Amino acid sequence: MSDTRSDGELLRAIAADADRRAFEELYRRYAPWLRARLRGRCADLGVVDDVVQETFLAVWRGAARYREGHSADAAGWLWRIGSRRLVDALRGDGARGRLRQALARLRHRDEVSAEERVLAGVEHGDLAGALVRLSPELRAVLQATVIDGLTTREAAVLLGIPPGTVKTRAMRARKQLREALA
Repeated sequence: MSDTRSDGELLRAIAADADRRAFEELYRRYAPWLRARLRGRCADLGVVDDVVQETFLAVWRGAARYREGHSADAAGWLWRIGSRRLVDALRGDGARGRLRQALARLRHRDEVSAEERVLAGVEHGDLAGALVRLSPELRAVLQATVIDGLTTREAAVLLGIPPGTVKTRAMRARKQLREALA
């Protein structure tokens, strides 16, 4: 049976009353979406599943921190929690985790993430063409910092590159986009 309450109502019920039904409904609504989105960033399904669980555990323990109107929406709020948990998980693995990520990306290089499909399909001027012409390294930095809203340090951990490289690639990507759209 599906709960008809809004996301905000579910989150308030979780925060105020530790409402298990509200939590289960929020999980049913967003766990598959979050898993798919994280899968675009991490090829290790075990890590992705752990991050989804940690994200919802954080919601259960601290949903009172969600403020309707302050955050754009529940999905964005959950994505920020999940993406930061993913960064933490990858940071904890260190070099071994980055190596595993690189190998997993090579094995799944034919798979296209949802974000890459969206970026390729943008229909505002020639933005789609300009984005497609960027190198994969520059697109990855834009994706992490602009679309996912990660800080330079978080993007560096996620991408397995130094923060200075993230800044340089972001600057190069912005310059190339400005030139392509001028």
